[in-house]
Amino acid sequence: MKKFIIRIFFITLGAFLAAFAIEGFLVPNQVIDGGIVGISMMISYLTKINLGILLFVLNIPFILLAFQLYGKMFIFQTFYAVSVFSIFVGIVGGKIGIVTHDGLLVAVFGGMILGAGVGLVLKNSGSLDGTEILAITLTKKFPVSVGEIIMFLNIFIYTCAGFIYGWEKAMYSTLTYLTASKVIDVVLQGLNEAKSIFIVSDKNLEIGSNIISQLDKSVTYIDAQGGYSHQKKKMLYCVVPRIELTKLKDIVNSIDPGAFIAIENVHEVDGKRVKKY
Repeated sequence: MKKFIIRIFFITLGAFLAAFAIEGFLVPNQVIDGGIVGISMMISYLTKINLGILLFVLNIPFILLAFQLYGKMFIFQTFYAVSVFSIFVGIVGGKIGIVTHDGLLVAVFGGMILGAGVGLVLKNSGSLDGTEILAITLTKKFPVSVGEIIMFLNIFIYTCAGFIYGWEKAMYSTLTYLTASKVIDVVLQGLNEAKSIFIVSDKNLEIGSNIISQLDKSVTYIDAQGGYSHQKKKMLYCVVPRIELTKLKDIVNSIDPGAFIAIENVHEVDGKRVKKY
């Protein structure tokens, strides 16, 4: 129950932030978001129908569609998120001053606040937009990915925005969407981005012992075989914070300048030695 209450609190906070971004930044400047939210904003602009009502009505079919894909808890939390979001948009709309008319500030700061709100809702197992639900359903019937469907849908939406608002507004809308997407990633994945490293060297045991002693990080040795030489060798794997990557590379290069190093981003680390990764 405690976890559920905390989750509902953050969903509510996320819905409020998204509503504030839309009514304080986007709507007054004729800049839109992607997905169902963007479609609702354009319809509201053309028909003068209350945006909050449109957001709720247009999302209902996708919430019903989600019954086939997700559990009851996700459906409830998404329904709650969409309802609160629609109410907040209705309440906030017209009751706060316009934050700025500068297109770049709208795209950057409006996108950041919108992304933070959407990210909080997603992180707590809810959704404010039915676009992804539609995309997941379509991938079961057509040989395309979720990302491709969302991309094509948003291209269509921003093209329509160009004809309705003008192409400059459409470009600011695209920039807003990209900013929001990046902030959503930060909210979902955090700022503590680590690096996973694979090292192939004939001196991996020495390299590993130095990483343990100098960086106090765990290492794992993996049995491997050379593709050309077919010789058995050890491959070393470890995860370090981004700030210690240079130090690790210095350790490797000082022992074996010819070592092969492959580096990848890691957005989340869990386990007994998380503090030592």
